[in-house]
Amino acid sequence: MPEPASAEEQSRFSAVAELDGLELLSARFIDHSFAPHVHDSYAIAVLEEGAERYRYRGAEHLAAAGSFALLNPDEVHTGSKASEQGWRYRVFYPHPGQLQGLLAELELPHGSAPMFHGSVHRDADLVGALLRLHRLLEHPDTPALQRQTRWREVMLQLLQRHARVPAVRAPGQEPQAVARAKELLAASLSEPPALEQLAQAVNLSPFHFARVFRRATGLPPHAWLRQRRLEQARALLRGGCAPLEVALRLGFADQSHLSRQFKQAYGIAPGAYRSACVG
Repeated sequence: MPEPASAEEQSRFSAVAELDGLELLSARFIDHSFAPHVHDSYAIAVLEEGAERYRYRGAEHLAAAGSFALLNPDEVHTGSKASEQGWRYRVFYPHPGQLQGLLAELELPHGSAPMFHGSVHRDADLVGALLRLHRLLEHPDTPALQRQTRWREVMLQLLQRHARVPAVRAPGQEPQAVARAKELLAASLSEPPALEQLAQAVNLSPFHFARVFRRATGLPPHAWLRQRRLEQARALLRGGCAPLEVALRLGFADQSHLSRQFKQAYGIAPGAYRSACVG
């Protein structure tokens, strides 16, 4: 759901440590105007409100709410409002090596960094996916495993639709790798390994591992982990453990985090479940 509009300009910059310092910007600009400049990274800007006008590759472009703009590294561009209300957007700034790394994980030819074609795109489901990803990466309590997996999934979708990359072959079965990963996750519910650590343990690239795991289980690794945590939470609550103790033992951020996920999955709060089971 869109955030409420603000009458003032504001911006928030952050970096995601577990994604090699991926830089993010959330901003609302009204009268601000960008002078011609370049980035050594890509710029993937998703418009939430208003509209922005910019010059890029010798042409004028207009990005309005519900669209996203793609700019390749080292390309001169500007930026200013295209409506009285200005514009509000969320921007990812991945470096070329980060996207090359994703292609390498999929064992795709990548002699040079991928280049996006076109600039402004109205691709509704991808707009939604990019916005959800940006919010996820900004949120400090989001598990690293979830950030790492979702980043790869959305960027693959973006590259397949709007860059020139080879076709990605379907993931294989890899039953032994999936079984071993399940063992590792189940043994580390409170402090799960990072995606890279899991992949290394089963001798697959992170991206290939994530796709293989989802194909085998129907869930990405972080969602499978969440289900195991909730199953263990039910067992502990039936044994009389207090919700706070359960949250601490299983790696939830706090009791309210446990409560939200538990109720979402089972339709009842942990305390009420414990009372019904213990009596």
